[in-house]
Amino acid sequence: MNITELGRPGFLANLQEQLAIYGAAMDASPGDLPSRQVIMERHAGNPGLRALAAIDEPSQQMVAFAYCFRGAPGQWWHDVVWSAIATAAGVEAARIWLDDAVEIAEVHVHPDFQARGIGRRLVLGLTAERSERTAVLSTRDADSPARRLYRQLGFSDLLTAFVFPGGGPPYAVMGAQLPLEGASAT
Repeated sequence: MNITELGRPGFLANLQEQLAIYGAAMDASPGDLPSRQVIMERHAGNPGLRALAAIDEPSQQMVAFAYCFRGAPGQWWHDVVWSAIATAAGVEAARIWLDDAVEIAEVHVHPDFQARGIGRRLVLGLTAERSERTAVLSTRDADSPARRLYRQLGFSDLLTAFVFPGGGPPYAVMGAQLPLEGASAT
């Protein structure tokens, strides 16, 4: 498995492949993909974007992707989560976790390639050599392979049973100090 840096142009050029992986990994309906595409296109303009893809060497097919960027006021996720953490744990906690953070926006591995360490490699690759002090993300609030991976990498729960505006399933917002646990082993 080859992990490759996409850069902003490569990230945008490969959106359809990434959306197909997202759909398979999240068991999303085809009707959900256009709105996800708009979100990803908007994220491409955020500062410090880093996008990685896992390419299956025999087939040369993208089988996983992940991306992150510097979180900042004015970004929807950042503002919603900052407010929720400030309400739940205080303004100082929100500042500690979000004022100098890289936001891991998406990490998705096609189901046919899960449980092979690809997600771990992607997350560690995203956060390697970042200048931010913390990394933050949201994931479904359930005992899942993704949540277990994040805990193994040093993430802890900042919010649980959190429902984003607009509804949907409950999420856990997680944070970790950088560098992540296991980062020196890559």
